[in-house]
Amino acid sequence: MRSLIQPSRFICRSSDADSCFIFSNRRDFPFAASSQPGEAVALNLLYNHSVSESSNPRLDRVLAQLRLYEHPLLNFSARSKGEGVEVIIQFKDTSIPVHIYHFDLHPRDLDHPQFEWSFQRQLYDALHDYFVEMFIRTPQDRDDRRRKEL
Repeated sequence: MRSLIQPSRFICRSSDADSCFIFSNRRDFPFAASSQPGEAVALNLLYNHSVSESSNPRLDRVLAQLRLYEHPLLNFSARSKGEGVEVIIQFKDTSIPVHIYHFDLHPRDLDHPQFEWSFQRQLYDALHDYFVEMFIRTPQDRDDRRRKEL
C-alpha cells in the first residue's frame, strides 16, 4: 500500500479556502485534501501546475516566496487585499488558543526589484512580533502579578 505524503504547509489564495494548496516536504505540487473524520486524507491533483489560477501576479509572487519557508510550529498563507497582499501566520497546533497574525504587503514593496530580501525581513519582523504577542504574562502586567502574588 502506498503511504500518504504528510502535508507540511497550507497556502490559501482566498478567505473562503476555495483555492488552498497543501505542500508536502517531498513535492511542491498543489494538492486538494479531503477527508472524513477518522479517515486518512486523500490527495488529488487540483490543476495543471504550470497554469496559474490567480489573476494577481503580486499574490503569485508572495505565494512563491512562502513555498520556500517551512516552520515546525507555523503555517503561512496569503490572500489579495486591495492592490496589495495580506500574509497570514497561524499556529499549527489549533488546540492552543493563539491568535492568527496578519501583516500587509504594499504594492510598492511587492513591485520592488529587491522584493525577496525585503519580504524575508518583513516576515522575520512579523514572526518576532507574533511570538512576543503570544506572551501570557510579562513583567509589565502589574495587576496580574499582584493577583498572583508574584
